[in-house]
Amino acid sequence: MNIKKSKNQIKSVTPSLPIAIGMERGTGGEVKKVVLAFSGGLDTSYCAIHLTKELGYEVHTLTVNTGGFNAEEVKEIEKRALSLGVASHKTIDETKNYYGHVIKFLVFGNVLKNGTYPLSVSAERMSQALASARYAKEINADAVAHGSTGAGNDQVRFDMIIQILAPGTEIITPIRDKKLSREAEIEFLKAEGVAFNFEKAKYSINKGIWGTSVGGKETLNSMGQLPEEAWPTQMTKQGNEEVKLSFEKGELVSVNGKKYDHPVDAIHHLQTIAGPYGIGRDIHVGDTIIGIKGRVGFEAAAPVIIIKAHHALEKHVLTKWQLSWKDQLAQFYGNWLHEGQYLDPIMRDLEAFLASSQRHVTGEVSVTLYPYRYQINGIESKYDLMSAKFGKYGEMNLGWTADDVKGFTKIFGNQVGIYHQVKEEAENNSKK
Repeated sequence: MNIKKSKNQIKSVTPSLPIAIGMERGTGGEVKKVVLAFSGGLDTSYCAIHLTKELGYEVHTLTVNTGGFNAEEVKEIEKRALSLGVASHKTIDETKNYYGHVIKFLVFGNVLKNGTYPLSVSAERMSQALASARYAKEINADAVAHGSTGAGNDQVRFDMIIQILAPGTEIITPIRDKKLSREAEIEFLKAEGVAFNFEKAKYSINKGIWGTSVGGKETLNSMGQLPEEAWPTQMTKQGNEEVKLSFEKGELVSVNGKKYDHPVDAIHHLQTIAGPYGIGRDIHVGDTIIGIKGRVGFEAAAPVIIIKAHHALEKHVLTKWQLSWKDQLAQFYGNWLHEGQYLDPIMRDLEAFLASSQRHVTGEVSVTLYPYRYQINGIESKYDLMSAKFGKYGEMNLGWTADDVKGFTKIFGNQVGIYHQVKEEAENNSKK
């Protein structure tokens, strides 16, 4: 689903559209049904009319909210869909499922692709594709349609999920198949009498609970930074502010002492605090599934702070090898999710490991927020392995003696010492 919220969104459309003359029919003569993943933006508005009028499908639009739309926006999207002549519209709020099945494990794994990007869009596409496939089966649809272009990752993510969960279901992608430009889509809508105030959007914005992506002319090349006005959340706070994040078994449960019924609510609250500082803005440069490199801007204040705070807590409460293996497995998990392979059974195995690693990741992390940056101050946890009763790093030892260290060091370096002695003797003998 192309969930795009541009600065010049479609305002109004004609109340109804005529039914296509040549309706697409199934083997029994009935009109074929298609589920259209619908965001209400340019691409999916084009698809709704094209599928109804030109291809003759009975179109059932579906909006999958992953935390990016408020109640008012959801109502506007439904109104827009019905005015485009679709047979029905449904909105599914997948935010909590999205958290429970995806985001939670990204936090457990401290996943930042290329050390930067919290998978803001790529992760939510899995929830949207899964919901679309389920809905298509629920209403016995003959096809699923989405507004992906032929130059991005979303086309693969959607197609693959649908092919796996609804084999045999036709997949229709008008924008990709017709190689349409945004200008061509606008002209089509004008010709169909759709009234709107939609000049070509300068920036394409995809918003969800785990961050917002921002694409524009500056991201189409290797050089260029997005201007201030392009960011959906403007920097309005000055000075600094301390926030305290409490985790229980790896999940964020409270912000500044206020406990929430669900981590989703805590994430939303932290975003309202940190977003106005302009924190979490960056440009992600990555390798796409289809083999080309791409750049996209994103803002993700809450996700970035949560991941970094969680990682700081983990460094205190997990052992060296827990941290080491987590880093390796989490990197694979994030990359495989990014490439649309959420349904691979290895992902469930990795999730089990990540969940197990969080047994003692409980405590409070202090973070200070500043304009465009943040600082981790430290942690408090009953599971903190940096306990003074065992010693203070660089100062004194309390759990061992000097002789203990001498003996340990001799044994610890024994194998390497043997290697170098044997090597030296062999080389000396060869010179004789």
